[in-house]
Amino acid sequence: MSNSAEDYSYDYEYLFKIVLVGESSVGKSNLLSRFTRDEFNIESKTTIGVEFATRTIEVDGKRIKAQIWDTAGQERYRAVTAAYYRGAVGALLVYDISNSSSYEGASRWLSELKDHADANIVVELVGNKSDLNHLRAVPTDEAKSFATEKGLLFTEASALNSENVELAFQQLIKAIYDMVSKHQFDMNDYGNDNKPITGGQTITLTPTPKDSKIKKDSCC
Repeated sequence: MSNSAEDYSYDYEYLFKIVLVGESSVGKSNLLSRFTRDEFNIESKTTIGVEFATRTIEVDGKRIKAQIWDTAGQERYRAVTAAYYRGAVGALLVYDISNSSSYEGASRWLSELKDHADANIVVELVGNKSDLNHLRAVPTDEAKSFATEKGLLFTEASALNSENVELAFQQLIKAIYDMVSKHQFDMNDYGNDNKPITGGQTITLTPTPKDSKIKKDSCC
């Protein structure tokens, strides 16, 4: 599905807002660009504020558009990014497998999600930079046990070589869809009265009635 401003073909049935969280320099922006554009920027700069990108995938015959927000990791931007947790139905909590302090910060990020996001938000712990296995500082089993204890999905991935990036996002989106199917999210709480999304509004989970027509808008 094209992200062109001229493309008004809204052939998706669900729109999920997902946030990327984690310490600065763990590779959140490159995970996002790898999943949405299959790109990697070795000189990627620290995100200031919030950026987002989209991609549409199919789950159980339903077309789902993921709108993924990349939140800044630095402490001084926390107040700015906190508002963007509102309406999020999924989160990738990212750490760097070669940086133990980035992993130790995971508990704090979980607390922030608990404070600002919906209680039913689906969270996946992602150990990025698996290509740096020779510099590993966080054992896989330890991170997996932490994820199990906290009820999180888990995977290790590499934005650099694409390993498990697709898996990380797809299993998160599938888990969100499964919760929606079981009505564990009240979808009316996440949309703007089921109206089309327009530029400048915070993007939230919005169901698209199967037989209704979607008006065009100016968003991505």
